[in-house]
Amino acid sequence: EQCYDNIRISKNAWDTNLVKANPTYLSVNWEASGGGAFAVIPLNEKGRLPDQLPLFRGHKAVVLDTDWNPFDDSLIASGSDDGKAFIWRVPDDFTLRTEEKEEPRDVAPVKQLSGHSRKVGHVLFNPAAANVLATSSGDYTVKLWDVEAGSPRLTLKHTDIVQSLSWSANGSLLVTTSRDKKLRIWDVRQEAPAHVAPGHAGAKNSRVTWLGEHDRVATTGFSKMSDRQLGLWDIRDPKEPLGGFQMLDSISGVCMPFWDDSTQCLYLAGKGDGNIRYFEYEHDKFEYLSEYKSGDPQRGVAFLPKRGVNMHENEVMRAFKTVNDSYIEPISFIVPRRAEVFQGDIYPPVVGTKPAMSAAEWFEGAEGLPPKIDLESVYEGEEPTEIPPTSKPLSRVPSSSTLLSASKKEPGPSPSKPELEPTKEPSRPSQALRSPPPSMKEQTSSIAALASKFDDKEDSSSGEDDTSSFEEVAKPVERHPPRLPEKHTQNTEPEAIIRKLSSPVSPTKLAAPISPSKPASSGPPSSSSQPLPAGLPASLDQITLQDIKTLLETQSRTILGQSEKIALLTEEVDRLKNTIGDKM
Repeated sequence: EQCYDNIRISKNAWDTNLVKANPTYLSVNWEASGGGAFAVIPLNEKGRLPDQLPLFRGHKAVVLDTDWNPFDDSLIASGSDDGKAFIWRVPDDFTLRTEEKEEPRDVAPVKQLSGHSRKVGHVLFNPAAANVLATSSGDYTVKLWDVEAGSPRLTLKHTDIVQSLSWSANGSLLVTTSRDKKLRIWDVRQEAPAHVAPGHAGAKNSRVTWLGEHDRVATTGFSKMSDRQLGLWDIRDPKEPLGGFQMLDSISGVCMPFWDDSTQCLYLAGKGDGNIRYFEYEHDKFEYLSEYKSGDPQRGVAFLPKRGVNMHENEVMRAFKTVNDSYIEPISFIVPRRAEVFQGDIYPPVVGTKPAMSAAEWFEGAEGLPPKIDLESVYEGEEPTEIPPTSKPLSRVPSSSTLLSASKKEPGPSPSKPELEPTKEPSRPSQALRSPPPSMKEQTSSIAALASKFDDKEDSSSGEDDTSSFEEVAKPVERHPPRLPEKHTQNTEPEAIIRKLSSPVSPTKLAAPISPSKPASSGPPSSSSQPLPAGLPASLDQITLQDIKTLLETQSRTILGQSEKIALLTEEVDRLKNTIGDKM
């Protein structure tokens, strides 16, 4: 019921996402005869679609890519194998379901953009300026179009086919990956790359996405051993990825990256598998959060802009994946909360439908972030409240002979990044939230607290300073026997012996100052025995050899018990080290 069924998705092998979405419509590259076409599906028309539906026809060859205008939900661009890019407008009250015996009417383009000599593989609107379009082609160029004028204004020349491209948040910079395994960062109005760096070494396609208002880009690609990789790059010095490439797995499908600026999360959807994993970006690295797993492989995936999610369901992202080239399945990422009020920590202000500048102003050199809207007003069903952008726009990139001089943004309060739960729209099972990993200080404190459980806490039987034998083993100290008073009860002398035995003095040294009243044999004491130390009574009948043996056995059991505790503590510390190592 929640899927879009009876769909004929294009079987063309060109590496593209196949579908694109905005809060109102979903575009699909269509498998059509008699030239290229694509379909536009209203999001509210779910279920099985009609066998015949109105298509957007006009290209003479297969449609390779589409993209929605970020400031006009009814305006869409398309690129085709015929070397042209078209601009289309969705008719008012557009629907796929027609009256009985009424033939569906195809939609014609409103503007044609001609200038490439080979196929147009990618189309991408500028996220800050109105009606500025970037198109990449098999002629190794990326052209920047003034859509209103219908003419290309700028050309970015590459040395091989462009595989992916992405705009910065203020629309002044463009990053591209190409088949020559290079990562290029462009100031498009200079028509020259500011930086060219080696990208992924594998022969398969790579993708790139700009991380919103950060001066960072993320790439996905392959190693020479065909392992899938994730890379994080600093646009000021992109000689190599920050922290090196992160290995993902050995699956052969391309990873399609999608960035959510409000929760600072990166989503990776693999072609040929059914999984969508997501990472949290923090402290210049990606921390793995979780993964949506499905047995249905996907060829194309699209993510909905944040202003189109269902905030009453605590939905933070929604994806649309193609399944078996016959239907499209929506996947909601839900924060499992019971609250029935607006959740401001997961819904910060987002870009609305008002551009920062016109196309003419942008081509003249203007730059800036588009104004944002307060989602709480949308949650309440009111008109979106506009909020001026608070983040500093990215500085322009100088020529390739100099370093980027743009300063980093001042750190501000980062939005909450709660654990997300991917679900299919018909059913949304809950998932426990994950707490953030403990810091090194917290881990050290926890180890110290654990060690304190094994400390000896026996009270001293006398007023003298006495430490446990556990502590004294680490610091051996030889002590002289205390001088006993002339009058002692029977319990006092064994306690003195216990204190003496608790010190790490060898038994041979211990036997010298303390001479038992009875030798090992039952005969009378020998006249050659050593004299008793001064202060001891002439007769120690009360202290027998059996008493000393009992004390020695008691001390041996104590040392054995402490040794077992030390072994337990050592195992616990090793386990904690392994746990910390796995998390890092």
